[in-house]
Amino acid sequence: MTYDLRRLKTRSLIARIEGTHRYQVTDLGLDTAKFLTCVHDRVLRTGLAELATPTTTPDRLRSAATAYRTAVDTLTATAQLAA
Repeated sequence: MTYDLRRLKTRSLIARIEGTHRYQVTDLGLDTAKFLTCVHDRVLRTGLAELATPTTTPDRLRSAATAYRTAVDTLTATAQLAA
């Protein structure tokens, strides 16, 4: 069993079909795949497109991205000073 199959099986996303070397997607696995597809289509793709579009007015997503980037930069600088 490969590493990827083992991880999927451990998380109950797939189940082995008895007597074969084949696997079947479980109901949880199918629900998870549908959820991740929706997140990608509705959130990631549109959000990244919005962030990539140059605008002069800050919107909520751009403000949150800037605050997140600033927080990560501050934590990184603090960790470098402590080391």
